[in-house]
Amino acid sequence: MLTVTELNQVTKQLLEQNMPLLWVQGEISNFKCYQSGHWYFSLKDVSAQVRCVLFSHKNQYIDWQPKDGMQVEVLALVTLYEPRGDFQLNIETMRRAGLGGLYEAFEKLKAKLERSGLLSAANKRILPAYAKQIGIITSPDTAALRDVLSTLQRRMPWLPIIIYPTPVQGKTAAISIANAIKTACVRAECDVLILCRGGGSLEDLWAFNEESVALAIAACSIPIIAGIGHETDFTIADFVADVRAPTPTGAAELAGKDRIELSHRLDTLHHRLYRAAWHRIESAMQKMDIWSHRLIYPGDRIKQQIIQLHHLQNRFIKTTKHQTEKNQWKLIELTQRIIAISPNISRLEQRQKELYLRIQHEYTRHLLSLSGKIQLLQAKLSQLNPQSVLERGYSITYSVHGTIILGSKQIDPGDRIQVKFAHGLCEADVTITKNS
Repeated sequence: MLTVTELNQVTKQLLEQNMPLLWVQGEISNFKCYQSGHWYFSLKDVSAQVRCVLFSHKNQYIDWQPKDGMQVEVLALVTLYEPRGDFQLNIETMRRAGLGGLYEAFEKLKAKLERSGLLSAANKRILPAYAKQIGIITSPDTAALRDVLSTLQRRMPWLPIIIYPTPVQGKTAAISIANAIKTACVRAECDVLILCRGGGSLEDLWAFNEESVALAIAACSIPIIAGIGHETDFTIADFVADVRAPTPTGAAELAGKDRIELSHRLDTLHHRLYRAAWHRIESAMQKMDIWSHRLIYPGDRIKQQIIQLHHLQNRFIKTTKHQTEKNQWKLIELTQRIIAISPNISRLEQRQKELYLRIQHEYTRHLLSLSGKIQLLQAKLSQLNPQSVLERGYSITYSVHGTIILGSKQIDPGDRIQVKFAHGLCEADVTITKNS
């Protein structure tokens, strides 16, 4: 013998274990939404009815409001509410009656396009890094368009926008949308296109599930961003488009770079330019130090090295001047670009002037320091000049190859030698050599 509780428990187990999730169609009756957010109603047809419950954590994904008298289809688990012994359906999801055919058509077209390769990631076009003009394909009187325009105005107010008006809902909407895409492609005015529509039911968004729209998107040479419906809405256009955005506003954010981000990028380039200029200066200063240590040479090459040093000094001055002018033009160009996007850069301009004056001061100071070092080296080299030794009566003997002869072992009788005096030189033939 079973108690009532045991009977209800066994019955519930039998129903849930032997009845899989199934779709049931009927008319909503006696619909109630409790304070907890749960929905309770009956599903009926001409001959029978059954109690139903749709809990709040599941009904939050339904973007339309059920009402008495609506024909719906529910995916539900057949069960028993034990405390009252009520036979009922625990609903997983619900859709309006007739949507089953639409879902089937959606999946069929998606599979067809996938087989043809139109959904392949290899066919997706890359969005331009910085669009020069953006096109929007949508209805002119939609809230979604206002959201997109507001977002673009906030992020890149200088960016030109072209609207290609078209209905986005109704029987002729798909043809109009496809024609608008083709028009934008032929006119080739924009770098990127936004396909835009606000949220709605599956029927409301159905124009974007038509094959004509999918083929027009795939054939368009301009990258297309799909900003259709809410984040949970998916259409065929989303899969064919080059990029899918969760919302129309998200599409606008993908199409237009943020001016704050651009300003930060310009600041980064300015700092890199400043560091590169100082690196060049420091490298040149180090080379000057190395060259200055190599200027200790005897004889006539001293004058040549001094001339070469002056030449290098002039080249250094011209190079640094050219680099400074180049940096100035670059800074002017960056300043003009910043002015074009209308940020407040008075503080940056003041900083630029201060840095420029500092660089000029450092250039002047360093060149004066190099000039003093050169004069000091010239004085030291004059003291070491062999010409001074020759003035005291000494001479320098060279071989025919120009090498200095330091002893008689370096020459043989019959060799020709050259003798350099303080004033002039002579050539002689060796007749006798003696080793001391």
